[in-house]
Amino acid sequence: EYTKFSIIYYWINSLGQKTVIYSKLENVRIPPGEENKTAALSYDHRIILLENTSPTGTYYCEVKWERSVPITKMGKGVFVLARGTGYIDTSYGWEILITLTVLLAALSIATTALLLWKRK
Repeated sequence: EYTKFSIIYYWINSLGQKTVIYSKLENVRIPPGEENKTAALSYDHRIILLENTSPTGTYYCEVKWERSVPITKMGKGVFVLARGTGYIDTSYGWEILITLTVLLAALSIATTALLLWKRK
C-alpha cells in the first residue's frame, strides 16, 4: 500500500502564494524478497521558470500516499534568493570605514598642530 504515491514540488513566494511547479504519480515495484524493508529513492528536479515570475521563494517537496487513511509528508523547504544579472550590492562597509579613518586622521593632525602651536 506504500508503493503508489504522488510527488509534488511547489514554491511559496513572498506573498504566501503557493505555486505547483511539478507533480508526478509514482508506482514503485518491489522486487521479490524485498518486501517489508525500508527503501530510499532520490528524485531530482530542475526548476524551469515560468514567464514573468521571480524564482525567489521557499521551495518544498511533498509526498502523498492515497490509502484508506491518506498520509502526507512534506520537506522543511529550501529558501532561494535569486538576483538578476544587473544586481549591485548596496553595502557601504568600505566607504564608511575609509571615511571614518580619514576623519580621525584629520582630527588627529589638527589636534597635534593645535598642541604644538599652544606650546610655543
